[in-house]
Amino acid sequence: MSPRIEKLFLTPGPQPNGLQAAPDGLWVIDQRDNCVYRLSYEDGSVLLKLQTEADRASGITLGGGHVWIASTYDCRLLKLDPATGRTVATYDTPGAGVVAWQRGAPDAVRTGAHGLEWVDGKLWVATPPAQTIYQVEPPNMTVIRSFPTPGGRPHGLAWDGDFLWLADTSMMEIHKLDPSDGHVVDTIEVSGPPPHGMTIHEGALWYCDAETRQVCRIALEDTAT
Repeated sequence: MSPRIEKLFLTPGPQPNGLQAAPDGLWVIDQRDNCVYRLSYEDGSVLLKLQTEADRASGITLGGGHVWIASTYDCRLLKLDPATGRTVATYDTPGAGVVAWQRGAPDAVRTGAHGLEWVDGKLWVATPPAQTIYQVEPPNMTVIRSFPTPGGRPHGLAWDGDFLWLADTSMMEIHKLDPSDGHVVDTIEVSGPPPHGMTIHEGALWYCDAETRQVCRIALEDTAT
């Protein structure tokens, strides 16, 4: 299925790589400047900007009164103060390692998570090197369950109240997953730009492309079968 993709606005940072919808705006983490932005849904204007200590961050969510980001290149999950961006706590990323397309390369580097999503006090983590989604229990990040991703480059995660949605950047697809075992319930084909960070807001999937800075929207009603 290839639904209509609505291009909305460009993010202020040079490489957006994670989105999280909230009542006070669209939260974005940028992988190049490592800033958290809170944007207006209407036009993408900046409502808040916070500098973080992340190393090429690539995932963001909100939960438990904090902002959570994936600090991808040092394989950490950071818990931040939402008013200042200050790191409150750090955790090791489950499944960190070398991504499949770099294994054996002389310049291969170890990396961590991309997508994050907070649901009912638990944190879902999509980790490309392991090609796995983990559900972990704060505060110690004990793994509750895990299952393999449909594709090799899992990225943004979103939650619709019943199902987990996962963007795969290389496959140019968004997968609707059963959170109990990860089996694919439905698949959306993305004609472009490719999905990186992703979230759900007012009945639509919102995603960003890290290369063009474009934020796009796909109405979930257009994906119903």
